[in-house]
Amino acid sequence: MAQAGQSQAELSRRIGVDRSTVSQLLMSEGARLPNAQVVGECAMALGVSSDWLLGLSDRPERMADVLAAAMTMPEAPRALVDERIFAWHQEASGYKIRHVPAGLPDMLKTPAMLRWEYEPSLGRTTEQAIGASQDRLDWMKGAQSDYEIALPLHELQCFARAQGYYAGLPAEVRYAQIDHLLTLYDQLYPTVRVFLFDAKRLYSAPITVFGPLLAVVYLGRNYLAFRDKERVQTISRHFDILVREADVASRDLPLVLAGLRAEIDET
Repeated sequence: MAQAGQSQAELSRRIGVDRSTVSQLLMSEGARLPNAQVVGECAMALGVSSDWLLGLSDRPERMADVLAAAMTMPEAPRALVDERIFAWHQEASGYKIRHVPAGLPDMLKTPAMLRWEYEPSLGRTTEQAIGASQDRLDWMKGAQSDYEIALPLHELQCFARAQGYYAGLPAEVRYAQIDHLLTLYDQLYPTVRVFLFDAKRLYSAPITVFGPLLAVVYLGRNYLAFRDKERVQTISRHFDILVREADVASRDLPLVLAGLRAEIDET
């Protein structure tokens, strides 16, 4: 009542009972036990849960409010220019961050690669996307978090061979991108570990797990963000399977990149 700024008289009026009934509910000794309707009306009037009023829960929030906080659907921009993503990374500082990107991770791309990919849709704001990607990389280098990235092997192969999504990507951009990945991986490993899995045997939607705090699924125009413990753990276990079943362990990524680099040389 104090937090809601309500007096006994106001509460009694809102729940449709005599003021004496509210007084009896508030007695320290011999308090009157309310019926279910009164409990429900009090909870509604005070903006709390019935379970909390009855001492059955430590959380005063109503279930609808708990569920609303546990799952949100914020908008997702075309590139990593959203400060929300940066805030999620900062919130999870010190925890392991696990990531299945929609393609190659933006934070590991060269400016030339980002321009080729984003200029058709972003135009002049492409430079903003490049700056945001550099911010993420700088954060990764300085943060106390470990990063695990699981990527389908065919994504790297299609990139190196300019197939599918990467059709038309110039050889010099691909070559420089692989050199960039090799340099970064040498600098960041083992704080950053990349595993390659076979998408014919395993499938994963793009996801990021921010320690035990948050799990985010990328839908395209929106993120589906979960904060409840059970869903975060479920998505974490999914990532565990990707790592355990990976065809290429994190320490062997440079060998795969060198092989793909040699393919570009041959062409």
